[in-house]
Amino acid sequence: MKSTSRKPKKSDPKTEPSRAQHLILGAKGERLAVEHLEQQGYRIVATNFTLPIGYSLQGRQITGEIDIVAYDETTQPFVLTFIEVKTRTRTDIAAPEAAVDRRKQRQIIRTARLYRRLMAVQEEPFRYDVITVVAAPNATEEISLLRGFFSEELFTRSNWSRDKF
Repeated sequence: MKSTSRKPKKSDPKTEPSRAQHLILGAKGERLAVEHLEQQGYRIVATNFTLPIGYSLQGRQITGEIDIVAYDETTQPFVLTFIEVKTRTRTDIAAPEAAVDRRKQRQIIRTARLYRRLMAVQEEPFRYDVITVVAAPNATEEISLLRGFFSEELFTRSNWSRDKF
């Protein structure tokens, strides 16, 4: 039997029934977030920046992703921002930003460190923002920008023993 491979068809997320609803919602949230950030004075550098950040204990490659990389041009000097977008249809159970837990923060930080090294921007000021999008059915979207939502402080190795003794 002859095997043939076909390239997947590019599809419109609005009309493709097989695409998961959470992926459609996420894509909508990221699009709205980019528009909002541009209106707020950000210059978008990259969206969905992905690269390998290491290997699991089982030897599988771990991939990190940053939803939006942008410069906040409302500050002097401009600040390189790594932005995680969280989109939800409701907030009665938990706020969207609650999903940016320590594991997710660590993954974003690892990816951002590699991005800064790869792009040779290690000396530029940077921060980690979260943008939340609440897209309830039949309602206007609510978008919130949480500047400096987390930092690398919790994830740096401390030299506590030097200070104690």
